[in-house]
Amino acid sequence: MFFKELETDGLFLRNISSEDREFIFAVFTNDKVNQYLFDTEPFTDIQGADEIIDFYLQAEPREWHRWVIVRKSDGVKLGTCGFHCWDRSKGCCDVGYDLYPDFWGRGYMSEAMQAIIAFARDDMKVNYINACIYNDNDNSIRLAEKHGFTYKGQIKDEIFRGERYPHKIFTLDCNAV
Repeated sequence: MFFKELETDGLFLRNISSEDREFIFAVFTNDKVNQYLFDTEPFTDIQGADEIIDFYLQAEPREWHRWVIVRKSDGVKLGTCGFHCWDRSKGCCDVGYDLYPDFWGRGYMSEAMQAIIAFARDDMKVNYINACIYNDNDNSIRLAEKHGFTYKGQIKDEIFRGERYPHKIFTLDCNAV
C-alpha cells in the first residue's frame, strides 16, 4: 500500500476505513464544518458517509487519499485530511482538510498538515500542493499561510446552495520547504 498511516508527536493519521462511518457522518452533518464546503451538501443519511469512505477505499494507484486524524492521548477522532487530484506527471495535488469544531484553534490541523506535506514531498514526490479556500474562511487561510502556502489568485465564483462561493487559490512549493 502506497498511502501509509502517519504519526506525529500527538496524532495518528490513520487511513480512512469503514470503521469511521459514524464519525464521518457526524463531521459532514455539522453546520460549522459544512459552512465552507462548496462541493457537497451536508449528509442527510448515513449512506453519504458510506459513499465518501468507499470513494477513498478504491484500489491504488489512485489520485486521492484521506486520513482520519486521531488524538494519541485518548483515541478521539478529530477530523480528516488528505489529497485530491494528484497529477503525477505534473508533480502536483490539491489538499483538503476538515476538523470537528470542538477541536478548532488547538493546533491539531497544523500538526497534521506538517505530516502530510512531508509525505507529499518525500513519498508522493509532489512539487506543488494547491489549496482552494473559501474567501471568508480566515482560519484555513491562516493555516495555509503558516505552512508556506502563498496566494496565487481567485477562482471563478462557484454557485452552491444558491449563493456565490468565492475561493482563493494558495500554492505551496514543496521544494522550498
